Amino acid sequence: MSLANTPKPPYYAVIFSSIRDNDDEDYQVMAKKMDELAKIQPGFLGFETARDTLSVSVSYWESLESIQKWKNNLDHREAQNKGKTKWYEGYKVRIATVEREYSFEKK
Repeated sequence: MSLANTPKPPYYAVIFSSIRDNDDEDYQVMAKKMDELAKIQPGFLGFETARDTLSVSVSYWESLESIQKWKNNLDHREAQNKGKTKWYEGYKVRIATVEREYSFEKK
């Protein structure tokens, strides 16, 4: 596990907070597929997640346009639909501009 290696701000963060209703094997397969697919999208900068009953995932992007293209990706749309019908009790998506970044890394 590691923190995303993001560029110097500004850039964008998509914060996806969710409460899962069902955590079957299909969810795990789809989550892995979406992680791998996001990484090859133009404008993708990095990803961090903490998954439990309440999950928070943050993806980082170069532009609002790259976020919109990811949102509209056909495979991602399939995952979104399954999330609504099968896996999530509820979720929120927040998009923010990252203006500053501070970090610490123990060596």
